[in-house]
Amino acid sequence: MENKFEFSMEFFPPKTEKMHNTLWKTITKLEPLHPEFVSVTYGAGGSTRKRTHETINKILYSTSLKPVPHLTCIGDTKESIKEIAKKYWESGIRSMVTLRGDPENLDLSKTKKFILHPNGYKHASELILDLKSVADFEITVAAFPEKHPESKNFDEDIDNLKRKIDAGASKAITQFFFDNNKFYDFINLLKKKKINIPVVPGILPILNYDKLIKFAKSCSATIPNKIKEIFEKNKNNKNNNINLAAEIAINQCDDLIQNGVDKLHFYTLNQASLTFKICSNIQKK
Repeated sequence: MENKFEFSMEFFPPKTEKMHNTLWKTITKLEPLHPEFVSVTYGAGGSTRKRTHETINKILYSTSLKPVPHLTCIGDTKESIKEIAKKYWESGIRSMVTLRGDPENLDLSKTKKFILHPNGYKHASELILDLKSVADFEITVAAFPEKHPESKNFDEDIDNLKRKIDAGASKAITQFFFDNNKFYDFINLLKKKKINIPVVPGILPILNYDKLIKFAKSCSATIPNKIKEIFEKNKNNKNNNINLAAEIAINQCDDLIQNGVDKLHFYTLNQASLTFKICSNIQKK
C-alpha cells in the first residue's frame, strides 16, 4: 500500500549561467515526482530578488509545478515589498513563504545582527499582516525544532511563532534537523502552547558533509553522533557518500511517516540526484 503523504521542495535562484542550467536540469528531473509545490528562496539580504521573481515566473509558465516564492523583510521598503506581493497575486500566485530573512554575506562562523531597512519591516509578523492586507495569501512561516539561534529560549521562540500565526500564517516548515526526537519534542511543546497549525519537517539531504558541519553550527542544528561516525568512517570513499546520504534521509523520512507525518519538505540545494533517489524510494514503499 502506498504511503499517503505529500512532499514539497525548495530551490534557490541561480547566480550564473552554469547554475541556471543546473537548476533547470534539476527541475526537469524532479517534476515527474509531482511535488505539492516548489518554493524559491529570496537570498540573504534579499540579494537574489530579481532572480527569484524570474525563476518563479518561469516555473509558473513553463512547468506543471506550483511555485511558492519566499518573501523576506530584508533589503527593501514596506511599499516595495507590498508591490511585489501585489504582482505575484496578479500573476496567479496564492501562497507565500514569509520570513524575516538573513543578513547578506552571512559569515557562518559569526552571528550577524538583523539591520532594519529604512521604512522596512522589523519582524515577519509585521510583513504577514501587510501581505494579508494586499490579498488573502496562504502564508507559510519558519519553525525551529532546536530553537532559532537568536532566541534566548524556546518560550521566546514559540511566542514569536505564535505572533506570526496570529498575523495570518497557517502553516510552518521547519529548519532542517537530523534527530527526529527533536522534532517530536517540538511538536509536543507546540501542542502544550495550544499551537495546532500544520508543521512540515524540513529535510536536508547531506550533499557535502564538511560544509554541513559549518552550516549546522550556524543554524543550531544538531548532527547526531551516529551520522558523524558514518561519514568519518567513509571520508576516504567519496563515491559512497551519496548512498550513505540517501540511506540516512530515507530512514529519517520513514520514521517521520510511521509516526504520523504526512508532509515533508526537501531542501534540494538545486541538486536532483539525491532528492530524486530519496523521494522515489519512499514513494515505492
